[in-house]
Amino acid sequence: MHNKEFRFDAATLAQLGKVGVLLGGSSAERAVSLKSGNAICDGLKALGVEVVAIDTQVNAVAQIQKAGIDRAFIALHGPGGEDGRMQALLEFLDIPYTGSGVQASAIAMDKWRTKQIWRGEKLSTPEYVVLTPELDLAQVLHSLGGKVMVKPSHEGSSIGMSKVQNLAEFEIAVEKARALDSSVLVERLIEGAEYTVAILVDEVLPPIRLESANTFYDYDAKYVSNETRYICPCELPAEKEAELKALALAGFKAVGCKGWGRVDVMADQSGQFFMLEVNTVPGMTDHSLVPMAAKQAGLNFEALVGTILQDSLNK
Repeated sequence: MHNKEFRFDAATLAQLGKVGVLLGGSSAERAVSLKSGNAICDGLKALGVEVVAIDTQVNAVAQIQKAGIDRAFIALHGPGGEDGRMQALLEFLDIPYTGSGVQASAIAMDKWRTKQIWRGEKLSTPEYVVLTPELDLAQVLHSLGGKVMVKPSHEGSSIGMSKVQNLAEFEIAVEKARALDSSVLVERLIEGAEYTVAILVDEVLPPIRLESANTFYDYDAKYVSNETRYICPCELPAEKEAELKALALAGFKAVGCKGWGRVDVMADQSGQFFMLEVNTVPGMTDHSLVPMAAKQAGLNFEALVGTILQDSLNK
């Protein structure tokens, strides 16, 4: 995939029509979405696309209808934009859009149900427990090996997540996650290298290995810190890289995802891979991973956003 000189011809531009980049929204990831959406707008304008930015925080339906768009590029992260609701609205309005459909978006936003599908398909993901009031926290911690990650089931960008190594930390982490989500997922901690694998229209881009100065690749490491190291090529032996890419693509397809996305994966000390989650609208900021992986594959930012948008013509 080496296509630095990505261009739309006049016929394709006419077919694409007026594109609404949906950004902002009202989730905890609003600030990141605004950055992603503005970068996408700039990239599409550079390709000659007629673009209008639509902040969906208030009166989303009225704004989308008033804008008179022919298709939508979804740059909304988190609940309300990445979870199937916006996708369903656009289908109701008969407006084609980028990325995964209603069902896959809803499932991917729910870490628990994503993991249920992966386990059903015999795809590698860490053991987990979904907390219910009657469960004994000490027992849960013990059953998962004494070290766990606590996650709200429906948040992105590592919001509300905690790495836990004892019962006192566990209790605090559960309260933090419950403040954001009624469903809390507790996952066995995989200690080892962390990878992320971007997928662009059925092609797996070069995996990135992440090395964070923080205790894990959290919100600060993703969007603020300049200490995080991104290693791409990821320095895996060829057969292990092929195994990682095949697992990520299988995980992406099992959930029903389409167009583009990103699968986050951990490797344990023995080198076994475990999928953590799939992101159906990954970040597109200057710190973001999909543009980094695309660059390694020979695609600049304009080519990346152009390819994602062009794929919406197939809907």
